[in-house]
Amino acid sequence: MCEEAVYDVVALGELLIDFTPVSTDGAGCPTLKANPGGAPGNLLAALSRYGRRTAFLGKVGEDAFGHLLLESLRRAGVQTRGIRLTSSAFTTLAFVTLDAAGDRSFSFARKPGADTQLRWEEVDRSLIQRCRLFHFGSLSLTDEPARSATRAAVAYARELGRTVTFDPNLRLPLWPSPAEARAQILWSLCQADVVKLSDEEVDFLWGCSPQEGARRLLEECGVSLAMVTLGPRGCYLQNRRGSCALTAPQVSPVDTTGAGDIFGGSALHRLLDFRVPPEELDRGGLEEIARFAVTAASLSTQHPGGIPSIPELAQVVARMGEPAPLSL
Repeated sequence: MCEEAVYDVVALGELLIDFTPVSTDGAGCPTLKANPGGAPGNLLAALSRYGRRTAFLGKVGEDAFGHLLLESLRRAGVQTRGIRLTSSAFTTLAFVTLDAAGDRSFSFARKPGADTQLRWEEVDRSLIQRCRLFHFGSLSLTDEPARSATRAAVAYARELGRTVTFDPNLRLPLWPSPAEARAQILWSLCQADVVKLSDEEVDFLWGCSPQEGARRLLEECGVSLAMVTLGPRGCYLQNRRGSCALTAPQVSPVDTTGAGDIFGGSALHRLLDFRVPPEELDRGGLEEIARFAVTAASLSTQHPGGIPSIPELAQVVARMGEPAPLSL
């Protein structure tokens, strides 16, 4: 990791508005709340909440929602100088539907969205030069020119020797086909040092168990640290020195939006505490990361939205004793 970095984590990717239902009238029509979202933004906001220095690289529309996103990230403590505005495309909108358990499905207005229009020449490379970790997701790989910008940024970060982290945040409706999504995600996995996947994403990629998915990440993709979230069951972490699986604290979820991103940001926060390469973490280190991250993610599901649901550090610490070993 870069010891002279100004930023702990710099992320490149999508920013969007999550329209989340808050009530339904007698005719079944929902009232929607506009929450700032986008997986990389949620992840950075979690890191900032826990005291890390973060910056974002991306693009939003020169519209009311684009300015809302900029202001939301600023309030969250994220550096926004790397975010470009465009008048030629509208800020991406996501419409979230929740089932009785708080699980989500999505519909998107992104044809195209401003986030897909980021070009490599617009990327503030000085932010990548001055970070310890560089993070990206797969949704900036769905369309050009953002796909080429993302690939160039990842290559640049690797050339500089930065630790690269990746979370696919799979949203199949945004891809031309499942095959294209799988190809781009598999490419991304081979670029990253630290990867966070959900158990559903493991199943999509390989149709196997979380443990087998983690093994493939380590052995086939060259990943140093694999983290697999298991929804309400907990999480599984593995590197070449060991593994751990923990349950999640018991909560009453109302909205799982952003929970995986908050897990990822919380895990990177604790990873940065160790100041050793992720492959050198022992089992105790893996468990500390897992315990903090699964607690933060679980607590976030008790509140609607992504960024607005990130729990305070004291809340997480107070519940960290609850995760227990999980048998897989």
